[in-house]
Amino acid sequence: MAAKKRPVTGGVDTHGKTHHAAVVDQTGRKLGDREFPATAAGYGQLLTWLRRFGQVVKVGVEGTGTYGAGLARYLAEQQIEVVEVDRPDRKTRRTKGKSDPIDAYAAARATLSGQACGVPKTRIGAVEAIRVLRTSRRGAVKAHTAAVNQLHGLVVSAPEPLRAQLVDLSTTNLVRACAQLNVDETALHDPDQATAAALRDIAHRIQALHAEIRQADRRLRPLITCTAPKLSALYGVGPEVAGQLLATAGDNSERLRSEAAFAHLCGVAPIPVSSGRTDRHRLDRAGDRAANNALYTIALCRMRNDPRTRAYVDRRTKQGLSKKDILRCLKRYIAREAHTALLADLTSLNTLDTR
Repeated sequence: MAAKKRPVTGGVDTHGKTHHAAVVDQTGRKLGDREFPATAAGYGQLLTWLRRFGQVVKVGVEGTGTYGAGLARYLAEQQIEVVEVDRPDRKTRRTKGKSDPIDAYAAARATLSGQACGVPKTRIGAVEAIRVLRTSRRGAVKAHTAAVNQLHGLVVSAPEPLRAQLVDLSTTNLVRACAQLNVDETALHDPDQATAAALRDIAHRIQALHAEIRQADRRLRPLITCTAPKLSALYGVGPEVAGQLLATAGDNSERLRSEAAFAHLCGVAPIPVSSGRTDRHRLDRAGDRAANNALYTIALCRMRNDPRTRAYVDRRTKQGLSKKDILRCLKRYIAREAHTALLADLTSLNTLDTR
């Protein structure tokens, strides 16, 4: 009976088809490990198995945004505290080896010690809807760019009559012209006809992708503006930038513990590298690089058009800072401003959801 009341901590190494769970007591002693299917029934079996060892205090889960997303949602619904655990780095794996039980126990001990303390995204609100829609849009944009580059490449190497007709056109006019090319389907053994057919197919693909991107924008703009009005109102923050910062933050405002934590999340918090008489900081290369790019976009927009930012840039330039250094300072200030707006928007959103 005493064993059933003891507090225990779980750790889960997640995969596409299976999850491997491990459990430790409050001293870090191994109590057991077992593999479960990554299904709704498997999640229930995993939690039931963990509870056999005692009272489950919290569970550390690897990949709460990928393979572990379903399990993290299930545990949260069962009122189990879930902690996001980073995968072991290469140095640790070289020294301690790699297996599912080793990784599961490592997740459990990192959670127990407090080394792993990240709050996973709930992924159940409007921000998750925005993230999913942006994923589709981003894929369409990448495919559109690749298709345009492919079209230009084919035009450069096309037979001379066709090349002369198309080479000087702008991208918009080139796509329109290629989409209207006449092709003799019975003469595709001729390079001229084969090239024309390929150009027409690529042009039609570009037009379809362009329509898909416009459809995604029509869906996203009102959703982002409604979800984050304070963030969207900031100078230099458009729908794409606001959507990225929302996706980085997640639905639950408790993930944004402080503006410094948000700056680290976006990779704009300077890292101390002092030693002896040297006292300095270096650039943070970690964090969400897409969020870092969003802050960079805001900074560039403000440097071009915002009088307040232009005055700041002039002052810092006179102090001897380079443009890169000034950009880094601006991104840090913008992260503070964005954190305040995001926190207000997410708090308001969560308040409405609980009514």
